[in-house]
Amino acid sequence: MSAQRPLIGIPADRRLLGPQHYHLAGEKYLTAVLDAAGGIPVIVPAIGRELALDELLDSLDGLLFMGSPSNVEPHRYRGEPSPAGTLHDPHRDETTLPLIPKAVAAGVPVLGVCRGFQEMNVAFGGTLWQRLWEVPGHMDHRENLDQPLEQQYDLAHEVTLTDGGLLQKLAGGAQRLRVNSLHGQGVRELGPGLVVEARADDGVVEAFRVADAQSFAVAVQWHPEWKVMDNDFSRALFAEFGAACRQRRKHSR
Repeated sequence: MSAQRPLIGIPADRRLLGPQHYHLAGEKYLTAVLDAAGGIPVIVPAIGRELALDELLDSLDGLLFMGSPSNVEPHRYRGEPSPAGTLHDPHRDETTLPLIPKAVAAGVPVLGVCRGFQEMNVAFGGTLWQRLWEVPGHMDHRENLDQPLEQQYDLAHEVTLTDGGLLQKLAGGAQRLRVNSLHGQGVRELGPGLVVEARADDGVVEAFRVADAQSFAVAVQWHPEWKVMDNDFSRALFAEFGAACRQRRKHSR
């Protein structure tokens, strides 16, 4: 591969497989970085405080915070304890939550997707609804797990893009965008310094950016990595992220 391609880190999930723990990243995120962002994906292990975060950021040109079946631990945003059976990943939280603001402050481009969107909100002081479908006035944003994967990731509802926002620009000026929907949690309070880029019809924040970021710093609640090359907006989003990563590589190497 060309040395000019940006190195894009993807913080891993820590999962118990059999008797041992593994650090894993979904292939769809890796291929989206390769095909749509034009970068080289690098899996970042979820070993939290053992990572030298400043050194890590010096070696990366961008970060993609991916989705996951696990949820951010609620004590990290002053939330109530989770219902029994909720999957958490404290090692990932210990890695991503301090990494996100450091990356943004250092001018490293960041893109958050689903859990990554929620992580970015929490990292900037925001809070989450743990069971969004139980909140009066909000629709059920979850996928139907009984359906085939293709249907789970099919476009499910529209979002309204903020006038004059970055996402509206990437959408060619469109006011509405149809997205997939595979999340049970959602933004309750948006973190300070974050600006809404899209909302669902029930008012739930579906995308935001970091207002004073030096570089690309955007998060979306939906899954643009899914069959990214088949969706015009998803390709544009990853291309913009990739361009910011290449710009960082050009000026930092």
